[in-house]
Amino acid sequence: MRFHKEGWPSLFIVGLFSAILIGIARNFFPDFAIAQWFAYLVSTFLIVVILQFFRHPRRQHTLGDNLVIAPADGKIVVIEETNENEYFKDKRLQVSIFMSPTNVHVNRYPMAGIVSFFKYHPGKFLVAYDPKSSTDNERTTVVVKNKNGYEILFRQIAGALARRIVWYCKEGDEAKQCGQMGFIKFGSRVDLFFPVGTKLNVKIGDVVKGSQTVLAEI
Repeated sequence: MRFHKEGWPSLFIVGLFSAILIGIARNFFPDFAIAQWFAYLVSTFLIVVILQFFRHPRRQHTLGDNLVIAPADGKIVVIEETNENEYFKDKRLQVSIFMSPTNVHVNRYPMAGIVSFFKYHPGKFLVAYDPKSSTDNERTTVVVKNKNGYEILFRQIAGALARRIVWYCKEGDEAKQCGQMGFIKFGSRVDLFFPVGTKLNVKIGDVVKGSQTVLAEI
């Protein structure tokens, strides 16, 4: 199990806080064992939370020119036809993956191609399962076009706990299927938009794994 590079600042902050907390307990309450144990327990809990949240497991990727792979770990919470008004400006089939704080939060390209569109949107921090989060929250919009001209749009959407979306792409970049394209910190969601009529391999309630679960065949 690896530790993701995005977690080092958070681990440093938690480590510094833990050192101060333990130092206060030992120096100001030397005769109160319960205060020292409390400091140790809180520090251990916080460090474990950071280590598990920013974990970066090694995986065997699922690859295929005709496959759209889940870009994130999580649970399928939305499958519906909706209007996509930013790029396609027509009706699309939306699939949304909710990422809880216990999921791996690495985001990956669902298919290979070229990044034909990218835009970052500052916004609110509504809970990620709120339908308005897709249009009102802090988010990115990424469109990848494959060699056959097929385009898929997906969005990183910040949740109520998330306060930073990280992306590693820009327009014109090569997108390698299942390659890292970003990270969302502390709870979030990813939306994908397919052509209406696309046959999906998942249903609402399914738990998917980024870089492994096949969402659709194109």
